[in-house]
Amino acid sequence: MSLNATVRKPALPVTPARAPERRLRPVTESRPRRKPKLAYALMALGGALAIGAAQIGLSLAITQDSFVLADLSSQQRELNLRSHALQEELTGLSSPQALASAAADLGMVVAGSPSYLRLSDGAVFGVGAGADWTSTVDPNGSGAVSNSLITAPPVDTPVPENGTLDPATQDLPPAITDGLPSPTTH
Repeated sequence: MSLNATVRKPALPVTPARAPERRLRPVTESRPRRKPKLAYALMALGGALAIGAAQIGLSLAITQDSFVLADLSSQQRELNLRSHALQEELTGLSSPQALASAAADLGMVVAGSPSYLRLSDGAVFGVGAGADWTSTVDPNGSGAVSNSLITAPPVDTPVPENGTLDPATQDLPPAITDGLPSPTTH
């Protein structure tokens, strides 16, 4: 098709009532620049300061907690040592030697031969004689075997109120200067 063959429609005349309204207008004067809002800047600055303060606060809290944890660990270690010492002391005091010595101090005596009672008919088997007021066994005598767990600390060593001995006042092994110590033999 050619351009000549196309039918041209006449354009409609523009009347003032039908004229499209233009959106673009010429700039008559420049608009005044708006100042940046101060409130937004202050909010941003305040938020940054709040985040920084929160980080510092959390860091201080964590540091304080680590000191508290170290202190509690130290106390736990001391209490464990004290518990072990008390358990060892209890073991020594409940030994047969300590019980026999305490019984002798209370005036109890060891009976000679045992007697047995049968509950079904009330029959007594054995010698049946009571114990003398003199004991055949002296738990504190010369033949007694001493218990190393119930020995008291030396008198010259003061024991503090908390019950622990100062490591500087305890007996320490001899210093090794010329090799390991060995007994003198012939």
